[in-house]
Amino acid sequence: MDIVLITTVIASLFLVIGVAEPLAARLRLPYSVILASIGVLIGVGAIFFLRTELTDALNPVAEAILGLPIRSNVFLYVFLPTLLFQATLGMNLRRMLDDWVPILVLAVVAVVVATLSVGYALASASALPLAACLLIGAIVSTTDPSAVVSIFRSISAPRRLARIIEGESLLNDAAAIALFGLFMGFVMLGVPDPNLGDALARFPLLIFGGALTGWLAARIAVWVMALFSRHELAQISISVALPYLAYIGAEQSVGASGVIAVVAAGLTLNLTGPGRLPPQAWTNLRELWDVLAHWAGALIFILAALLIPRLLEEVRVADFVLVGVVILAAIAARLVILFGLLPLLTLLKLSPAVERPYRVAILWGGLRGAVTLALALAVTESFRVPDGIQRLVGILATGFTLFTLIVQGTTLRWIIGRLGLDRLSPIDEALSRQVVAVALQTVREDVARTTENYELSHDIVRSEAKRFGERLDDAVKTAEDSADIQDRDRITLGLIALAGHERDTILARVRERTISGRMAEQVISDADRLIEGARSGGRSGYNRAARHSVAYGRAFRATGFIHSRLRLSGPLAIITANRFELLLSQRLVLRDLGAFIDGRIRRIHGRRVAELLRESLSRRIDSVETALEGLRLQYPGYAEELERRFIRRTALRLEEREYTTMREDGLIGAEVYTKLMEGLDLRRAAAEDRPQLDIALQRIDLVRQFPLFSGLAEADLKRLSRVLKTRYVNAGDLIMRKDNTAKSVFFIASGAAELETAGQTWRLGRGEMFGQMAILMKNIRKTEVRAIAPSTLLELDEVRFRRLLGRSSALKDAVHASAEKRGIEPGDLFDDHDVT
Repeated sequence: MDIVLITTVIASLFLVIGVAEPLAARLRLPYSVILASIGVLIGVGAIFFLRTELTDALNPVAEAILGLPIRSNVFLYVFLPTLLFQATLGMNLRRMLDDWVPILVLAVVAVVVATLSVGYALASASALPLAACLLIGAIVSTTDPSAVVSIFRSISAPRRLARIIEGESLLNDAAAIALFGLFMGFVMLGVPDPNLGDALARFPLLIFGGALTGWLAARIAVWVMALFSRHELAQISISVALPYLAYIGAEQSVGASGVIAVVAAGLTLNLTGPGRLPPQAWTNLRELWDVLAHWAGALIFILAALLIPRLLEEVRVADFVLVGVVILAAIAARLVILFGLLPLLTLLKLSPAVERPYRVAILWGGLRGAVTLALALAVTESFRVPDGIQRLVGILATGFTLFTLIVQGTTLRWIIGRLGLDRLSPIDEALSRQVVAVALQTVREDVARTTENYELSHDIVRSEAKRFGERLDDAVKTAEDSADIQDRDRITLGLIALAGHERDTILARVRERTISGRMAEQVISDADRLIEGARSGGRSGYNRAARHSVAYGRAFRATGFIHSRLRLSGPLAIITANRFELLLSQRLVLRDLGAFIDGRIRRIHGRRVAELLRESLSRRIDSVETALEGLRLQYPGYAEELERRFIRRTALRLEEREYTTMREDGLIGAEVYTKLMEGLDLRRAAAEDRPQLDIALQRIDLVRQFPLFSGLAEADLKRLSRVLKTRYVNAGDLIMRKDNTAKSVFFIASGAAELETAGQTWRLGRGEMFGQMAILMKNIRKTEVRAIAPSTLLELDEVRFRRLLGRSSALKDAVHASAEKRGIEPGDLFDDHDVT
């Protein structure tokens, strides 16, 4: 085939891609529906012009179109890894991990239910063997992730719900393709009725083998990319190779799922890439993958649609009945998931509540597309699959895909309108009015500065300023006096705006490299939690998200357990250093939010709302400072090293700005600028290295700071530091229960706790202890202790506490004072061996 003709056809396909997106927006149809329609029209047109005798002039073009090397391997080895890899890179993975249970359950269960539903329905309605019917079920159980995501963007769905459905649709493809490989093997081997137990037993091997391959490939790629820190194009090129090598390695070498390998590689790079690559390189890498995925998604739809006329050439009347069976079975399976499993997950508090209108939109928006057609094509190409099965697989998969695109795709927006999902809620309407008022205030300030710089006529400036001022006053009055906004909603709107400004501030600090790339994703995720918490739960939701951002997570507790029981300090050192840096980054950002409250929020929502937001901000700052103080007490000097590192990064950012300004002003040439930036990059790379945290050597420093342990000899302090156990608790955690036998005494290294006994309440802070009364009086505990802030506790068992009491007069005095406060005679506390 002529290379010029092939190049013309490919260039024309890109032209179609460019036209399809604005056409879809104008016709208000899903982008994938437009692409598929154009592909079908091109395929029908090529067949028509090749077979008609009206003209032969277009025969070469028609032959070039029909002769394109469109094979299933092109879709599976070229386009599919691109789509899956970009989808994982584009995820907010830390937020997605919060909902991993519903995502995984929905993805795996949905695929299995759809496969079995379609498979057994077809087996009862046709003469096909069960293996072939289950194969068709696996093929049609794949949904189009881009279609699902576009649905939720068009209806402004809650972010958490959108994340769950997006993650489910991505992993849905991976699970379906893994099942497809299983049943394809049975069909090719001629096994008519496979044992489902044996089939599903191989499923974990495909999953975990692929996941391990993808993780290992990504770790190696990140290590190599980190070596090329000054060569951005080299890093991006390695990222392009990663998904394809992971896919091929899993499929050809390991015998596992290549799709799972690509997903695992993308997730691993998403987690580790921001901390190992320069911020600008990471941004450019993701932008490149956005473009590649856009092209791959469009091409896979068009090229797959070109095959539809060919796949339907041998269609018969009876086949339409079977297509109807597939449609009904697939919809029934989706109904079970959406109206059975989702409410159950909500009841178990594993998933957010999904309102009925959203579930209907998800049901009708389950479009199938290029992946379904590509899998069907793989079956029709295999010479080891009987001809009758090839024909039916191609027709049923194609017919079902056309139904979802033509019927569901074209009516989806109408369904959304009938459900009322395209209308803003009252609070969103209020938010839109707030946005207008804030934007106009900013515009007025910028316009005023611009007119001063250009020295325009005062009369013109005064006239235009008057007109703009009237519009601004109307916008502000509408935002302030809207009758349908209650005070509670005003506070919610203020919190949403505050959290949004916090997110913008974080992004600015990341671009300036004031906040390191390692912490960027986590700090941004915390800001997203604040926005979602305020939108869904108002003030309480915002405060809950704020507490979460400074709380000790499960990973922190797990590494603390490993350190205390197994004496492995490496994981705890890494996660503690991350917590140090995270808290410093939060403090940096929170200090900048007061001006936003006093400025824009106060002008729109009034003084009362601004004061309430100020209180919330002050509490957040106090909690961050408390958490930082606790870490400083445990690891003195380390916080100073991190602060020095922050100052060095800030100085380098200012130095870079000065060089750039001089270059733009023509004071230095390109050669000098390049030389200066090379030196700056070397210093910046050195400043990015985080100091090492040695946990083992600093426990004794923490013990020395306790007034209760004053007077102990150095040898006693060292022994005590070795036997004390560190325990981390979050605000609200129950530390001691009533009616339990006392076995330990706790010392508060940082944070605060609240004691409740006999209807009385005491609050204890840093340096104090609790649990000693029950031990010394040999009673069952009558006190309940709960943390009221993220706290670090030191735990000492009863035997060692009694020994320590005999050696420390300061500790004995503290026990006496605590007893007197509670009305207990000190003489009732001590045995003879306690006072010797």
